[in-house]
Amino acid sequence: MDIITSVRDLRERLRREPDNVFVPTMGNLHAGHIQLMRLAKQRAACTVVSIFVNRIQFGPKEDFERYPRTLQADSNMMKEVGVDVVFAPRETEIYPEPQTFVVEPSDLQHILEGAFRPGHFRGVATVVLKLLNMVAPHTAIFGKKDYQQYVVLRDMVKQLALPVDIMPAETVRAEDGLALSSRNAYLSAAERAEAPRLYRILQEVREALLAGEREHAKLEARAMSRFGDKWVPDYVAIRRQSDLQPPSSADRDLVVLGAAKLGRPRLIDNVEVSL
Repeated sequence: MDIITSVRDLRERLRREPDNVFVPTMGNLHAGHIQLMRLAKQRAACTVVSIFVNRIQFGPKEDFERYPRTLQADSNMMKEVGVDVVFAPRETEIYPEPQTFVVEPSDLQHILEGAFRPGHFRGVATVVLKLLNMVAPHTAIFGKKDYQQYVVLRDMVKQLALPVDIMPAETVRAEDGLALSSRNAYLSAAERAEAPRLYRILQEVREALLAGEREHAKLEARAMSRFGDKWVPDYVAIRRQSDLQPPSSADRDLVVLGAAKLGRPRLIDNVEVSL
């Protein structure tokens, strides 16, 4: 496994690897990331993983400075799964000068997560476009836990005619249903025991939809009331899978998305529904 820190060395290393699949991460890896890498191993001769905590996707009151940097432990995990190339650049390598050119996503960036994290998807899309230009993979894999991110990046690649497929991967969960996330480490023991409630609430909405309920606003309101005093919920929303817009009665492929703060961390999750 080669650990590379410069764009120049990365491109030189990948010149002899025309068949590569890319998994972008911010490090502090967990089993969900490892599953993405295993999927990548099945699809290409060369698996490339980036480890980069991207400042421009964090808001001013978010956790950029304290986000865990665990490159040595991450490297051990990646070596075990068989990753070929790790790109772990310094910030000045990705942003050698102020990033005045940015990717401005559609109005999708302003709803759901975007309403609570203004500028987040602009930062995500900009760094992913840069990384795709550096790695030049034929496929990049993203987990569905960050569903809106996946849709934003899928649309970016399509509209900018980039020669890469964006592949979604199913959310990896703990045995009690909690979606795996690096930020779960911020949960106290009591909060960790409470955290699967978010997934259960989304599952309840899914079951109600499958049972024939169609009053989406009432379902969302009922779900919001189910969190309890320990939570600060931001939203539960029923949307179309294709574009995350409110569904019509004719839409059949839906997704139920939710976000809520539990103690220090803010948790997000979603479940798909096909009617």
